[in-house]
Amino acid sequence: MASGNPRQLDPGNQPAQVAESRLETESVSLAVGEGFPTEIALVFSVESRASHCVNSQLQEAARKKLWALENDDKDVCDLFKELSARLVCIQAQKDRFLLTFKTIEEIWKFSTYLALGYVACCLEHLLFDHGYWLDCSLVEDTEIRITVDEDHLATMYLGLLLQEGHFFSRAVLNVLQPMEGGEESLKLHENELVHVKDIGKESKWEGMSLSTGQRGLVAVAAIEPLPHPFYQWFLKNNPMSCGISKEISGPTSQPIGKGQCTATEDHRGRGWDELSFSKGDSIEVIGFLIPGLKWFVGKSTSSGTIGFVQSKQIAAETCEPLGKCSVFLSEEEKSSLLLLPGNGSEQHYARLLEDLARTDITSVYRLAGFEPTATFPGGPSEAVLQGCKDIQLLKTCGEAAANGLSTPSDSEQSSLESEAPPTALEEFLLREPDDLDDPKFFIDLNAGHMEDSEVFDPLLTFLNQGCYVTPFQSLYDLSFSFLRSTFYGFSDEDKLVLYLETSRNWAKRTHLGWAHTRLCFLLGRLCIKRVKFSQARVYFEEAMSVMDKGFDDLPLLAALQVNLAAIYLKQKMRHKFSSMLGKAVALLACLPGHCFSSENELEVMKYILREAIVVGNAPLEARACFLVVKLFLQLGRYDEVLPFVERLQFLSTCFSSQDSSATCLDTTPILSYLYDKKYLPHITLASTRLFVPSGIKGAPTPIWRAGLVLQNTSKLLGSQLGRSSIPALACLYLRHALAFSHESGAVSTQKTLCAVLSKMYLQHDMLDGALYYSARAVALGRLMSEEEAFESSLSLGWMYVLASQPDKAREIMLRLLHSLRETDSVTQDGAVHNLLAITLKEEGQVKKAAENYLWALNKAKETGNRRNQAIALANFGHLTLSCRATRLAESYFLQSVRLYIELQGGEDSERELVQVLLWLAQAMVSRHRIEDSKLCYELALVFALKSHNVKSQLHITESLCHFYSKVSPNPGACITYHEHWVSLAQQLRDREIEGKVLQTLSRLYQTLDIPKSLRRSLDCTKQSLRIFIDLGETTKAAQAWLQAGRLYYLLQEDELVEMYFQAAIQTALKPGELSLAMDLYEEAGDIFFNGNRNRHQAVEYYRGGAVPLARKLKATRTELQLFNKLAELHIGLQGYEKALEFATLAARLSSSVGDQLQELVAFHRLATVYYFLQMYEMAEDCYLKTLALHSPALQCAEEAMYYSKVYCRLGNLTLHKLKDEQDAAAYFLLALAAATELGDQKLQGAIHAKLALIYNAPLWHKGPDWCATYRARWLSEGGHVV
Repeated sequence: MASGNPRQLDPGNQPAQVAESRLETESVSLAVGEGFPTEIALVFSVESRASHCVNSQLQEAARKKLWALENDDKDVCDLFKELSARLVCIQAQKDRFLLTFKTIEEIWKFSTYLALGYVACCLEHLLFDHGYWLDCSLVEDTEIRITVDEDHLATMYLGLLLQEGHFFSRAVLNVLQPMEGGEESLKLHENELVHVKDIGKESKWEGMSLSTGQRGLVAVAAIEPLPHPFYQWFLKNNPMSCGISKEISGPTSQPIGKGQCTATEDHRGRGWDELSFSKGDSIEVIGFLIPGLKWFVGKSTSSGTIGFVQSKQIAAETCEPLGKCSVFLSEEEKSSLLLLPGNGSEQHYARLLEDLARTDITSVYRLAGFEPTATFPGGPSEAVLQGCKDIQLLKTCGEAAANGLSTPSDSEQSSLESEAPPTALEEFLLREPDDLDDPKFFIDLNAGHMEDSEVFDPLLTFLNQGCYVTPFQSLYDLSFSFLRSTFYGFSDEDKLVLYLETSRNWAKRTHLGWAHTRLCFLLGRLCIKRVKFSQARVYFEEAMSVMDKGFDDLPLLAALQVNLAAIYLKQKMRHKFSSMLGKAVALLACLPGHCFSSENELEVMKYILREAIVVGNAPLEARACFLVVKLFLQLGRYDEVLPFVERLQFLSTCFSSQDSSATCLDTTPILSYLYDKKYLPHITLASTRLFVPSGIKGAPTPIWRAGLVLQNTSKLLGSQLGRSSIPALACLYLRHALAFSHESGAVSTQKTLCAVLSKMYLQHDMLDGALYYSARAVALGRLMSEEEAFESSLSLGWMYVLASQPDKAREIMLRLLHSLRETDSVTQDGAVHNLLAITLKEEGQVKKAAENYLWALNKAKETGNRRNQAIALANFGHLTLSCRATRLAESYFLQSVRLYIELQGGEDSERELVQVLLWLAQAMVSRHRIEDSKLCYELALVFALKSHNVKSQLHITESLCHFYSKVSPNPGACITYHEHWVSLAQQLRDREIEGKVLQTLSRLYQTLDIPKSLRRSLDCTKQSLRIFIDLGETTKAAQAWLQAGRLYYLLQEDELVEMYFQAAIQTALKPGELSLAMDLYEEAGDIFFNGNRNRHQAVEYYRGGAVPLARKLKATRTELQLFNKLAELHIGLQGYEKALEFATLAARLSSSVGDQLQELVAFHRLATVYYFLQMYEMAEDCYLKTLALHSPALQCAEEAMYYSKVYCRLGNLTLHKLKDEQDAAAYFLLALAAATELGDQKLQGAIHAKLALIYNAPLWHKGPDWCATYRARWLSEGGHVV
């Protein structure tokens, strides 16, 4: 759950103490010209309810998501735009957003959403992926806490008010003295409401008192803006026409009361409508006693009479408080708020769930291993699901369901059988009330009949009843239903008016008071309908004058009083309005269940709300808001009602926060319904997230909530809701709906929900969950019908196939085949044989699989179902392909493709065709038919593009990339498809795949090695770098920094190379990844080492960076490798002294490594350095050392070649540098022996030439012991004979 408020209170306990909807301005100076902040920080934290502390894993996951959103903030901007705020920037490292507002309306709406907890819920939807939502226990344990500086927000609010230049304020002190300078000042009392306007004077503004209507100048220091933006909006949009009455007073500590009270004085009623009583009498409160109202309706417990009572004449404290569960509403009124218009589309959402659950598995075959609905990658991440108990539970339940498939467990069976018989969802949703059996009257306007009183007797008798009866409801209701139900036989309303006028005259003549009153009321209503208010007023006043026992029909009395008051208000008859306002308010606000009879009553309710705001009477404000909401909903004016519902919810939370034991009124169903109507999907989901179904009959159920979530999630995703795209966000709500339907005994609905949940888990590769709910659907299907059980069992078998549990799938298929023996269902028989064949193939029973495929194919041909024929042929091809019979597989696939192309239609068919084309391409690749396979791959992509199936496109594009890089190398095509791969990953918002493909694309562009391609490679690298940083992939981000530096080097932009290399190294060093940093130092050095510019810069990375880290990590081999590179680098740079230093270190280190090859390389390089330094004896010794490291016997041609070359080098060295012909001859002879072993005639010829040159030299003196002398010298150095 998500929550949020600026004071960091637990919204579950005190959601109303959020200051956003009541922006405190006491501490803010109202100084004109003062600078106001333009931005505000919204900070969030992800907390665990169980541990009451931050969930560090989820907090980090949210932070990573924010890093990603920093670079692409469209989704965040859209979210805050819906929340009426403007995003300035995201500060992921600080877990916060910077927001701003441009208008009062924006800050008002945002503060309301914040106070109601919607902002936190919206962030929960934004920050977490499907893995989080599939873990219901984690979702229920999590809350997002929002922190906003309320003083900062109040200051921004004040700044916007001042910017607007006119607003409503309350006097903070008495202003009774005139201003200095003789200017006309406005006298104000403390807490008096005044409308102020900036007239350009710093310390004085123009004001108008809402109580007196007087105008004058007001000192800025004497007023304070109203803290609620709702008040500013309401008072501006509903100006007063009759001023402020004295009938409503300010707040008291007394709550709304009910029950009985005691009279404190004697009173004799001034009219029939006032109650007479004596001091000490007990008076029963009819409805409510609302503090601040002058009148209420009371009943004398002694006489039983009812009448108006003045609140000042009784002891209010003797009344019973309304109750902690209903602070300002009766229980019936609270329940009425949960009844959505038209039942809130409950039936629509039930049908939606049924559509999502629908499957064609009994009539359409399945491709082997291919499930069209399973289109989502991977399951939830470990970080999100650590500690999750749901998955283990599902595994256990899935096993249990599988083991006891034929007969459910005893507990399960008893539980299911104890439920009511199969019940449809409609049986426990709200039923429409039966039509009332109202009397009906024929309108006969025959001239002869009009003078006959007997003609009107039935109507007059009906209307003259001395109390309220149920059929009168149609006469008083808002929809004028009496025009359709009570009277008939008239062609237009004028004839009805004439008939009622005549009836009124007869009632007047015969002194039928109640009939007279009700007929005047009906005539007045018809006049209002025709917007003839003056005539309506006359009728209503006549009705009031005739009435003398109005409390016997309270709905009529209330309707008359309120309608007449509304007309007085509309016609600005201030005196008359004020005289009857007090009693009209008592009838309207104090009596629960008021029945509206006219839209004009809205004006009276708005007047009451204005007065409640002016005097600060919160209970009356809440009652007025409720009545306005109720009337707006009845009128269907959903756009106008929303602010009042939000205000009502806020006031309710305020009352509950003042008393922790009080229950908060829940208007979230109405709010969710209205937000959905206004197409605000983020806020709809947030409101629905906070809705807790009440269980009241007719109220929205968890079924409604689940359907609303599914519908609005699809709006957010911008996709059509379908059987292959059930969003994970709905998981929690679907499970709640399942629990509700179980309690309600709705077996059919339970099965529907189990099927939907199974599909959802399958789509997200969570097969344990899919198996569990599929097994439950089987058990429920058995309670419904054989057909339902068959379908559910077949689906479960298919789930087992997908879950690689063929043994369990085979068991189900064999049982189903047995059940079909006595039926003639050819299609179902074929479907089972097809799935059985797939199962047998998985078990390796190829022959039996082929037999069942053949059976399925024949059944499809028997029914003429081409799609099933195509699937069966494709499955045959897949089977033969697995047996490496590629030619036969190709034949089957081609037949299948032809049938699919002939079908031409159906999204599912096209998905299957794509899969078959991929199999065909694989078969052709196996037969080296490269051009044909390329055509199949690209044709598959065409069909995937046609069906707008992004997941299929992704899979095919991946295959094409592999094809053009490995099978048929084509750099241009490979780059093209990698580009498409990137765009698909972006559509799916899979940043991990996007980053990986961008890396590959960068390397592909780099291989082209032209400036334009290198520049494109750099762009790809930078894009992948941003992604890896967002995802927190340190290693990949560091490699991307390094790759960018490498590309800048190739582009010869040397000034940026060092910067990117250092960024890569610092990225590794920050989290302490020393091994990675060492590798990066080496790779950076390699770029210079292998380049053709600035090669000397490699020394800094090798010697200054990589070597110290290698020693610290005791990475001896890496250190040896680095010394070898440093030696080679200095040789190339002709820095032979430095080269000697590193070559010597390498030689020493190589001896300790224990790797002969490494030692040989080190000594060979050291010999080379000695040679360049003209230290020829040392060079000779090192060369001989390398030879000593070899085996005495030559192992291979490469070794013989090495011997030959080294001995040649030694021969040349001793001949030309040491001037020792004897040793030189010996070395050349050894080289000749190696060359002879190698069989290299050319090399032998060159060595013979060298030997001939030595032997023919004039200084040559052959001695008998030359060989022995050399041999002793060589062996002393560790040499050996070849």
